[in-house]
Amino acid sequence: MPIRPLVDRAYLEQVLLSRLSRGEVQQWVQTYSQPYRELMSYYRCAIMEVETKFNVLNEELSLQYDRNPIETIKTRLKSPESIMEKLTRRGYPLTVESIEKNLNDIAGVRVICSHPADIYKLSEAFLRQDDITLLERKDYIANPKPNGYRSLHLIVETPIFLHDQKRLMKVEVQFRTISMDWWASLEHKIRYKKNLPEMEYVERELYECAEISAQLDARMEKLQKIAAQATEGKDRALSS
Repeated sequence: MPIRPLVDRAYLEQVLLSRLSRGEVQQWVQTYSQPYRELMSYYRCAIMEVETKFNVLNEELSLQYDRNPIETIKTRLKSPESIMEKLTRRGYPLTVESIEKNLNDIAGVRVICSHPADIYKLSEAFLRQDDITLLERKDYIANPKPNGYRSLHLIVETPIFLHDQKRLMKVEVQFRTISMDWWASLEHKIRYKKNLPEMEYVERELYECAEISAQLDARMEKLQKIAAQATEGKDRALSS
């Protein structure tokens, strides 16, 4: 997902007006507008740090395995609307300090992999890096959500180095295969349509599609292993 540019003051006021009175908005902007912009820039830096780490891992592992385990990397910075909505829904104060303390998914990096095994290999290599601290891990591949959703979620803390300080920032990292990402994207679009009829049927079909997607991942991974073994056998024959 593309990263939203740093929000301007007018846009931030418009978002806040949906949550606060005009007087409260003016007070919030006067107090927090600049600190909010600074915090969002720090999250953007954290995204860049994490994305770079995965680009390096992809390059290294492509040499080792003769293929790229990462298909693509997507990044996003949570929108002001989503931030305010989540703080309000959870009963947290609408302050910059509250954002950093209470929300773990402001900065997001999604790593789309070729096969499920690549997800675990990459995540383990990523977590072994000495400047990455794991705060939370949720494995929805081994234990899918009831609707069929599959992904590996990590909340990590990583340092960013500014001109006068080092700051530890939280980043949510999601790992999916191509089929997991395809399913999740379409499921989101379908589920959030208004007045959707036959919801029970739709949910059942979405779950079945998720199961089929998982089966395809398993079959494609098996084919990849067969191809890799054949290549290794040919290389051994040539070198003997």
